[in-house]
This record gives sequence, structure tokens and C-alpha cells, in this order.
Amino acid sequence: MNRVTQADAVEEMPLGQGEHARLWLAPRYDALECLRATFCTHVYARHTHDTYVLGIIERGCETYFCRGTQHYAGPGDFCMVNPGDVHDGAPHGAGYSYRMIYPSVSFVMGLAEDVFGKPLRTPPVFLTSQVSDLRLAEEFRTTHAALEDSCDDFERDERMVCVVAKLLTRYGSAGTLPEPGCEPRAVALARDAIEDDFASDVTLDRLASLTDMSRHHFIRTFKRETGLTPHAYLTDRRVREARRLLGSGMAPADVAAACGFYDQSHLNRQFKPRVGVTPGAMQSN
Repeated sequence: MNRVTQADAVEEMPLGQGEHARLWLAPRYDALECLRATFCTHVYARHTHDTYVLGIIERGCETYFCRGTQHYAGPGDFCMVNPGDVHDGAPHGAGYSYRMIYPSVSFVMGLAEDVFGKPLRTPPVFLTSQVSDLRLAEEFRTTHAALEDSCDDFERDERMVCVVAKLLTRYGSAGTLPEPGCEPRAVALARDAIEDDFASDVTLDRLASLTDMSRHHFIRTFKRETGLTPHAYLTDRRVREARRLLGSGMAPADVAAACGFYDQSHLNRQFKPRVGVTPGAMQSN
């Protein structure tokens, strides 16, 4: 396997002029990932997260597809993505700056139980993917800045609890996230095969044979039910695992091998369009 330095990885897929991105971890909030970025040309491929995605646009406009709708989010707008929602993202016009957090299901569920005053059997959902709430957006901005700066833990805890609780109260529901396997059985079988063996050499022929469909019929059915083609779903699953392993401190080259990528360059090419930073840049923060 070819090994490259972190500098090589960043150079291979650099940010454009005027762009920057910083991804860091807030461990005390169940390994919460935080992102602050400005993108002028960077385009996210369609992907999913195991976590929620919550954040605000500070400047400019981002357009993104989520839950069947093309959104255009500007300053003061919240973007809210539930775990498993297929979405993308791109600059609209000159670009945009935003702040995002990626809270785990367990973290949000714990706060939701406080907010709704009862135990929840299933995780909450955010009912809309975009909303304008200028006052809460400013509260989120200062909370996000506190996660990046060296204020005391008490202050950060108080800010985090309050801002996420307000989001849940205003725009959340104690309803349920879609359960994997609700799609037709053939697609569920293919999803299970990918989940169980994503690091191996998964092939279209194998998946189509497993579902007793022609390759073309299988691709169309899978995309209709999941929002992604089978290959895009496989790549997304590998990137999600790579993100987890990088967060544990594993070297990017080893992560590439563990997740089924050809080499580290292959990991880099698939990672940044879905995460916004290279694997090496993620680990440097």
C-alpha cells in the first residue's frame, strides 16, 4: 500500500482560494464532532451520517438536497439533518460560511428525554431540514465558539444543553427515526450484506444475485428506497467507518486498509467530498 504524508494528503485535495475548514472533537459530549468552514467551490457528494447534523449558515448561501427538497440556506438559517438522511451540499453564488455539530443519537436522546419529560423508546426526529430562527442562530453561534475556545466546562455544558433543548422543543418530535430494513426485503438484504462486509470486495453481481434481480433493476430499486446507488451506499458506509477510526487515532493509511479502500489516496478522494476535510486534516485538530 502506498503511504503518503499528511502534507501530501492535503496537497492532493486542497481547499480552494478563500476556503478554510476546521474539524475538531469535543469529547465530553459523547465524542461530538464540530466543524467551522468557508466553502466557495467545495461540493459535498450525497452521503449520510450515523449522527444528527445541526448547524447554522453565517454568511452566503448553501444549497443542499435533503428529504426530497432542494434547500437554499442563508444567514441565520438552521440546517437540521437526522441520522440516515441522504443529503449533499454546495455553494450557491459566491459561497458560504457555516458552523456545524454532529451529535450522537445517544446524546440527543438523553437531552430529548429531559425536554419531553419521559423515557423515549426511539430517538427523536427533527421535522424540518431548514428553518430561519435568528435569535437561536446567534445562541448556537456563541455555543459553537465556546466549544472551540477555552471557556470552562460548566459554561460549555450549560450552553450545549440549552441550545439543543430549544432546537428539540421548537423543531423536534418525540417520534421515531426510520428503522433500517423498512424497505422491500430485497433492498434490506443488500443493505445487510454491505453493512456486514463493507471492507471486502463487494460487487454489483453479488448483490444483484442476492436479491434475485437484474443488475439494472437492482440499482434502480436500491436508489429509490435508500436515496443512494449501491456503490454510493457502500462508499458512504466505508467513509463513516473511516471517520470513526480516524477519531480513535488510527493512522490514515491503516484506516484505508481497514475500510476497503485501495490505498490512502483512494480514501482521501472519497473522504473530503463527504466530510469537508481530508483524513489528515481531521486528525490534526
